[in-house]
Amino acid sequence: MVVMARLSRPERPDLVFEEEDLPYEEEIMRNQFSVKCWLRYIEFKQGAPKPRLNQLYERALKLLPCSYKLWYRYLKARRAQVKHRCVTDPAYEDVNNCHERAFVFMHKMPRLWLDYCQFLMDQGRVTHTRRTFDRALRALPITQHSRIWPLYLRFLRSHPLPETAVRGYRRFLKLSPESAEEYIEYLKSSDRLDEAAQRLATVVNDERFVSKAGKSNYQLWHELCDLISQNPDKVQSLNVDAIIRGGLTRFTDQLGKLWCSLADYYIRSGHFEKARDVYEEAIRTVMTVRDFTQVFDSYAQFEESMIAAKMETASELGREEEDDVDLELRLARFEQLISRRPLLLNSVLLRQNPHHVHEWHKRVALHQGRPREVRDGPTSRACLRPALLQGPPPSHQFPAQPDSALPAQIINTYTEAVQTVDPFKATGKPHTLWVAFAKFYEDNGQLDDARVILEKATKVSFKQVDDLASVWCECGELELRHENYDQALRLLRKATALPARRAEYFDGSEPVQNRVYKSLKVWSMLADLEESLGTFQAYERGISLFKWPNVSDIWSTYLTKFIARYGGRKLERARDLFEQALDGCPPKYAKTLYLLYAQLEEEWGLARHAMAVYERATRAVEPAQQYDMFNIYIKRAAEIYGVTHTRSIYQKAIEVLSDEHAREMCLRFADMECKLGEIDRARAIYSFCSQICDPRTTGAFWQTWKDFEVRHGNEDTIREMLRIRRSVQATYNTQVNFMASQMLKVSGSATGTVSDLAPGQSGMDDMKLLEQRAEQLAAEAERDQPSRAQSKILFVRSDASREELAELAQQANPEEIELGEDEDEDEMDLEPNEVRLEQQSVPAAVFGSLKED
Repeated sequence: MVVMARLSRPERPDLVFEEEDLPYEEEIMRNQFSVKCWLRYIEFKQGAPKPRLNQLYERALKLLPCSYKLWYRYLKARRAQVKHRCVTDPAYEDVNNCHERAFVFMHKMPRLWLDYCQFLMDQGRVTHTRRTFDRALRALPITQHSRIWPLYLRFLRSHPLPETAVRGYRRFLKLSPESAEEYIEYLKSSDRLDEAAQRLATVVNDERFVSKAGKSNYQLWHELCDLISQNPDKVQSLNVDAIIRGGLTRFTDQLGKLWCSLADYYIRSGHFEKARDVYEEAIRTVMTVRDFTQVFDSYAQFEESMIAAKMETASELGREEEDDVDLELRLARFEQLISRRPLLLNSVLLRQNPHHVHEWHKRVALHQGRPREVRDGPTSRACLRPALLQGPPPSHQFPAQPDSALPAQIINTYTEAVQTVDPFKATGKPHTLWVAFAKFYEDNGQLDDARVILEKATKVSFKQVDDLASVWCECGELELRHENYDQALRLLRKATALPARRAEYFDGSEPVQNRVYKSLKVWSMLADLEESLGTFQAYERGISLFKWPNVSDIWSTYLTKFIARYGGRKLERARDLFEQALDGCPPKYAKTLYLLYAQLEEEWGLARHAMAVYERATRAVEPAQQYDMFNIYIKRAAEIYGVTHTRSIYQKAIEVLSDEHAREMCLRFADMECKLGEIDRARAIYSFCSQICDPRTTGAFWQTWKDFEVRHGNEDTIREMLRIRRSVQATYNTQVNFMASQMLKVSGSATGTVSDLAPGQSGMDDMKLLEQRAEQLAAEAERDQPSRAQSKILFVRSDASREELAELAQQANPEEIELGEDEDEDEMDLEPNEVRLEQQSVPAAVFGSLKED
């Protein structure tokens, strides 16, 4: 049974509490200003009826009106009590009044303002809510406004009241200008595009603005361009043309999009001709192929849409004559645009690099492929002459046929090209423009103009001498094509004439006009002309001007053509030329001239002269070419005089050549003597060659000599060969450095040192190591010698049968020589004659100041 009691206090006659509340009431009576006591009491009474709980909160707040905890819990509880009721219920007004009473003391608490504003938003009381937000902003310090504005802006966006929202956003941007993008997006959504464009323009011009969405300044600018170009009827306060053109100078890497935006603005505004002018301006100013492609595609799409719209309008209203003419005009304009695309693209590439020679040639080719524009009757040649062609125009005119007129575009293109291209910056060969320009006039029968073009080309300061040389050669070719041979000779002689100031060919400080007289290209053409039309004086002048090695090609061409032309008719003159060429000739270039000289003597001269030339060649060429030269000399001598005449050549080669090539010559020499039956001569050659053949490294030579002795010698010659081999090996062993290198080579350490012969014995003397290794090699060689008792060399004829060979193997060799003890050994055993020796004292002064023992 619940016991109810009524408080006997006179100030609260309506206060009723239960028996369980007595401890809390007593505690409150003792500490009525303690928030904790009231909170414990309220927590205990959470299950009580709502009026009783509200009454408890009111009692607490009456004593503690500035307690945030009590007000927060009280207001939260009051809002929860009316949560599921209709917003028209009077209870809502009571809760609102409760909040208003709270703000008398809690007006600096943003949390309470936020809860109250959200509560009002849920009630749908727009005006009251807006005013409450305003009160909150006025009551709170500015540092707390950032907590109120998000909810306030959400409230403004939730209702179709754009004017109210705009005013609210304007106030908000004063506090947070970095949130301008949010305001711009709201303006776009509410179709207030003019103010959106103004705000966006302000943001773009503010260099300190940092986008919260991470957009770059170009992205914001592009967004502005799209906004103002796509809505020309709604954006009235901005100069669209000036803004976009300002972007063209600011963002040079995105010209294509900006040009398309400007043209789109005029298209949507209905100014189609102005849009067409913008497209034309764009394709003539863009610098990259990407921008050109964007603009051209947009331009073509615009023309297609205009044609489609015209056709649709004509079909709806009925086709009339004026509509047909307008449609044909639009179709012709579109076809012309498509046909101009290659030429426009070429213009873009030339704007990127005006010194690109290939693109200028390509531009001329594009003009040649287009229909000729000069079709209005007879045209004088003077009217088509470019400005750079000085002098009076020719007296004759073009033929009267209109199709024979030269296209002015080609002439203007060539003129612009040769005036624009800087030879020192050119990509490609700049002289080809001048040559092609002159060829164009030549193909159209204007030789005088072609000559003027080439004459002016010879005065251009080209970067390379070869360019000017090519122009001079083209001048000669022009005259040759029209059979003006004397004029061609005069031009090339003029090109090769000595200038007033001589210069070296590769001297970059001098103009090319002072160096072209040393060009091999010009001299070669002059030589060809002189050979065909004149004399060989051009070669004479060339060899007098140039020195080795530059004169090498001139001498080779001169001598080859001289022999081919005169053969043996001017043999003495040819010999003089060869002697003159060989005088001072470097060994590097001597071989070719000597072979050509010897060929001349073999075909038209004397054989002994040819042999003399070969012999001189073996001394004049480089050491690396001497071996090949000796081989040619021996071959030609054998063919002309026979193999016996080559003995002296072999001897000379063995004396001159290096050891490696000398060994080859010795083996060939000995083989030749064997074929001639001169066995003793061959053995002598082998014996001589053995002095330069170390048995450890030239085993092939010793094997060849051994095979020779087996075929043609006897036991004595074999012994002699072995003795020579031991002697040669001992000779090489005495050479310390050579011995060390050979030992290292044998031991497989080509890059090692003497210490590699005895690893682990770094302190051992190097000479001692070499001596030990020499003794070891000598012992190995001694073991390799054939034993007289074990092996006997028998010489038999080559056609003996197996039975005869077996019988001979069992019989003793009748030619075997029994050798007794050497006489030297007997003499060593004899006792020498005894000689009486007398001792004599040496004076002490002989020893000087030497210390006595």
